[in-house]
Order: sequence, then C-alpha cells, then structure tokens
Amino acid sequence: MLASCRLMRRPLQGAAAAVMCLLAACATTIPGSHFPREASNSVPPRDAGFTHVLSNKDAKPGESAFRMLSVGLDGLAARLELIERAEEALDLQYYIFRDDESGGLIAHALLRAADRGIRIRILVDDGESVAGDERIFALAAHPKIQIRVFNPFEYRGHQPVFRAVDFILHKRRLDHRMHNKLMVADSALALIGGRNIGDQYFQIDPDSQFGDDDVIAYGPIVQQLSGVFDLFWNSAQAIPIAALDPRHSSERALQTFRAVPSENQKLSAFQTELQKRLAAGVPLTGMLSRSDPLIWTTAELLYDSPDKADEGGNGKSRAQIYPGIAARAASTSRELLMITPYFVPSDAEMSLLLQERDRNVRVALLTNSLEAAPDVVAHAGYTHYRPVLLAQGIEIHEIRALPEGVHGTGQPKRISRYGNYGLHAKLYVFDRKSLFVGSMNFDQRSKHLNTEIGLIVDSPQIAQEAAERFEALVNLRNAYTVLAARPHGAALRWQTERDGRVVESSREPARSIWQRFGARFFALLPLDKEL
Repeated sequence: MLASCRLMRRPLQGAAAAVMCLLAACATTIPGSHFPREASNSVPPRDAGFTHVLSNKDAKPGESAFRMLSVGLDGLAARLELIERAEEALDLQYYIFRDDESGGLIAHALLRAADRGIRIRILVDDGESVAGDERIFALAAHPKIQIRVFNPFEYRGHQPVFRAVDFILHKRRLDHRMHNKLMVADSALALIGGRNIGDQYFQIDPDSQFGDDDVIAYGPIVQQLSGVFDLFWNSAQAIPIAALDPRHSSERALQTFRAVPSENQKLSAFQTELQKRLAAGVPLTGMLSRSDPLIWTTAELLYDSPDKADEGGNGKSRAQIYPGIAARAASTSRELLMITPYFVPSDAEMSLLLQERDRNVRVALLTNSLEAAPDVVAHAGYTHYRPVLLAQGIEIHEIRALPEGVHGTGQPKRISRYGNYGLHAKLYVFDRKSLFVGSMNFDQRSKHLNTEIGLIVDSPQIAQEAAERFEALVNLRNAYTVLAARPHGAALRWQTERDGRVVESSREPARSIWQRFGARFFALLPLDKEL
C-alpha cells in the first residue's frame, strides 16, 4: 500500500521509494467526485443525555471539560461506551479504520447503534487501507449509516504494484492525506488524539503495540469539533463509498457482515479485562457519575482545512495547525517536552527549537528508536537532525522496542513482553501548564501535506500527567538517551539500562542488520519533504 514515502511499509514499496518520491505527476479529478451527494451537519446538542449529566454550573464562560486516556484498552472501552450510550448521532473521522478484531468490534457496535436509530457518519482516509478494511464499507448499506472516503485512490484493490502505479500517476493529489482522528457522540462528547482504530493502537496485538493518547472532551469545544467534522464531511475531497466500491457497500455485503461475528483471538487475552471495564463503565461511567470528574479549563482547537495542500494554498477555514503550536512553544519560559513518533522538522521548526535553547528553555524530545520505528524511511530522515540538536543542548531520548518498565507505556506487562513497542502519541507540553494533544507529528508531512487536528489544553494538572508520562518513558529502563560521542561531532552513543546496569553503545540499536542498512540507505536520499 502506498500513498507517499511515509506510507511505504512493504519491501517492494521500500525499494520503489526513491523513484516514486522523485516523480511528479499531473493532478486529476478525484474519483467519484460527480457522484450525487447531500450536505449534512451535526445534530444540535440538547439538554439531555451527556449534556444533562455533565453540565457544570460552576464552569467559567468558555470552559470545557477534559480527561486524558493513555491506556490503550481504555481507548477501546471509551469508544465502545460512547457508541452504546449515544442517543442521536455518532460522527467518526479516522486516518485508519482497520477491520481487525478491535475494528470489527467497533463496527458491529456501530451497526447495533444504527439498528436502534442512531445516525452515523464515518469519514476515513484512503492512504493506508489494507486488504480486508473494505469489509467496513458494508455498514454503508444501512439506511442510518453513511461512509465517505477522503481523497480516494482510483485503484480499489490491494496489489502493491497497481497501488504504486496509481500513486505515481496521481502523486500530486494522492500525497495529500487526511490524518485526523476524531469521534463525536451527540455533538456533546468527543474523543480526539493520536489513536486510529485498530489492534495496534489499543495495544492488544502481540506483533505491534503503539503507545498513544486520547483526550475526552465535553463542553463548548465539542461544538467546534463537530464543526470541523462537518467541514471535512461536506468537502469536495470526501466521496461516498457507493461511488467507489458498490460491491462492498451493497445490501448483500451488509447481510454477510451481520452473519460473520468478529474474531477475538488477540482480544481473548484481554476479554476479561475489557469486560470488567465495560461492566464498570471505565472510563466513561465514572466521569458521568462525577465520581471521577473531568477537569474544567479553557482550550484552543487547532485544525487544517481539507484543501490545505491545494496548489494555490487556498485553504478556506483556518491557517495550518503548526502556527498555533509554534506560538505556544515560543511562549515557554522553562521547558518544552515533546513526544512524537516521527521527527523530521522543517527549517522553521528547527529554528524554533534552537531559539528555545537560546533562551535557556529545556527542550527534551522523545521519539522512536530505530529498533522501535514502524517506518525506516521516516527514521532515516530524522537521523539528519540528531547531531545539530545535541550540539545545541537539546535532549534526545528514543523509546526501546522492549521497555522494561510498564508505567507510562499504556499497556500491561503481559503484552509488553513481546517487545514490539513503539510510540504513536503526539504530545507537546509547555512549561507543564498546558499541552497539545492531537494528530500532528513534528515532521514536514504533517506540516505541509497532511491535514491535522488537535487541542491545546490549558491545564497544569493534565500537563503534569503528560510530563510524568514523559519522564517515565525516558527512564533508562524504557528508552535510550542519545549522546554525542564528542562535542559537535556526528558520532553518537546510546545509553540505556539493562538488568540494573547502565550500558552504552556506539552502534545504533536496530532489530536487524537489514533495518540498519535501510536507515542508512534512505538517509542518502532527499526525501525529508515527504516524511
């Protein structure tokens, strides 16, 4: 599957990466763009359901309520609870919606919600769809469910060669992806953060687990989030699935989907824990009963326009997301903590970080090590910046694929022992007084090519929670601290702790010699603007 250099995962795609990134192809009309479709908007919030329970007369004007969810299984339970408790409408917007075990569980829950009359709109990106994901499209045959695909490929299959050809021919258009992650229930309660829908993101897959975050939001900010969903849903780039894949969105496909229950081989190990959460209403019921109250504060919504990457730069909604984050970072006086799985900064972003150091602000970065990296091409781009950052006194920490500690990882020890851990969270903490949480990586793809969304939450309590997670993850039992072998030199050292002893290596930790070779090879190519 291929939508950009960032989207190349398989060996064949990796081998073609340099060629594809150097080819420029003419833009074409979006497939299905002439298919008839109706504009629709979010339901108006009403004084019932979530609103009736969560309203706070003591809140100051403009304040909303928030709670961070850093445990993967909590992210799954929260989505299932929101679906079960919705009374009018559900809106879902995701870069990835896998038809794996957790994705199937959510899809069947959505179908049950539609059966009881809930209006459901699902908007998904097309960049990283894999074989089997199209089964989710069957839900569109239900009269209460609509599904649209953002900026779709013309080729609807999953053969890598044909997918690559489609990308090459339409690179200028297909390079532009919707990276947003958002779920809104009844225009009253929302989940926003870095998690896609899939087993990796809920940390139930032994083959791969991603440490990530969601934030639950309630209050005036949710109406703003609903407005962003409507903006994307009604955009020219959002194409009804019936225009693209009538076979998988047919009534027959829906009947088949109903008849085939979701598998739960991976989930079986967590079924008891998940059922306990759902029975106890964790995490949502505690918030609704006020025994575990949300935190009321102000927040700023940052988002990109769906037409952000148009040639003329004619985004019609808001400035790109980066300026809002840059403004907060520039206002820090003591500390900037950054958690990002991909770090490939533009010149402006590098200047921002170096200016922070000039003002004696502590700048500390946590990202993926090579051994934990899900994308060797993106990691190769990141390696260009390490010596410069270290020379300026910026701390660099890289998460290990096998953390020895559990605190901060978001997963229980029994899944951690598989040793396929990686970061997917995007958190930036400003002076431990506020933080950004959302979909934006600190890289050039997020800045220029993808659409992104996120919140800056003004809460010392939530910011401190994120800072404590940062400190737990950069502990030498869980991460490598990267050091310069000598001042202003390119040679690096990786320091960590194993079996209670601090050890150092001058060789970059990797899963295999081939992974290390791939990182070095792609670092030679001028790909940073695609990463």
